[in-house]
Amino acid sequence: MQAVDEEKLKNYNLITYVLYLVGFLVGITGLIALIMNYVKRNDMRGTWLESHVEWQIKTFWWCLLGYIIGSLLIFVLIGYLIIFVVMVWQIYRLVMGLNKLNAGQPIGVE
Repeated sequence: MQAVDEEKLKNYNLITYVLYLVGFLVGITGLIALIMNYVKRNDMRGTWLESHVEWQIKTFWWCLLGYIIGSLLIFVLIGYLIIFVVMVWQIYRLVMGLNKLNAGQPIGVE
């Protein structure tokens, strides 16, 4: 029974990673993924999947902060660079998370 539940939670995490990635094209999906992460966060406590939920939540909030700062600084042109760097960092974190998820490993735990 535990393995079935873990597989469902792993698939749930996969869906949220994909929603975050689709968020580059359809912004609202990132917000949907964030809500989904908060809804299932307690179900994943104590499993290796908890690290993925925390990783995704932190990625969302730090990237949002970066995008806001970049947007505020666009008029001085450095904002474009900040937005680009945040976008690259976000893609990196999402791809790393997906790779670790597919390998059955926690993320961000050293």
